[in-house]
Amino acid sequence: MSAAAVERPHEERPLIAEANLIMESLPGRRVEIIGGQLLLSPAPDGPHSEALMLFAAPFLQLGLVRALPNIGLWLPTGAEDYVIPDLSVVDDDYRDHLVENSCYDPTCFRLVMEVTSSNWKTDLRTKVAYYAEAKIPVYVIIDRQHQRLHVLTDPVRGNYATHHIHIAGELVTLPDSIGGKVTLDVTKLLMAGQR
Repeated sequence: MSAAAVERPHEERPLIAEANLIMESLPGRRVEIIGGQLLLSPAPDGPHSEALMLFAAPFLQLGLVRALPNIGLWLPTGAEDYVIPDLSVVDDDYRDHLVENSCYDPTCFRLVMEVTSSNWKTDLRTKVAYYAEAKIPVYVIIDRQHQRLHVLTDPVRGNYATHHIHIAGELVTLPDSIGGKVTLDVTKLLMAGQR
């Protein structure tokens, strides 16, 4: 069970309004606000989606039906900051933690996962700090640029204390805090994501 949602000031949201306009005019694109700046990500390609679904499969097999793609995560770093991870593992009561703009309080997230695209530096650098600041317990990155799988755990002061990098040929078991035993085949995930 997670803590109650954080309260936000009810003032004008010009960046959120702009982000929503962009998403309406460019369907399939993801718009996020990180550090008070709009970030526009390309629409996912087929291999991106394939890697995402392969990653999600063990969660679904375990009955962890709360492994959800593309739900908003409200960040504690700015009045309008939010991200939309490729996949999130959330508590069963996540609906009770809606903040605004289809984004949920970070306290109900157990894991977030990103599959890198052309803006891979954002996933490998920028989002690390923001997910850690939001105290997301586990951040997994399928790094298609460098053919690696990153597993970051133990968020502390805007960074992760533990960062393991895995390569093809390895099996990786995720922390039990995600809600069950999930082992990933790094080779299969990296192959699925190849462009």
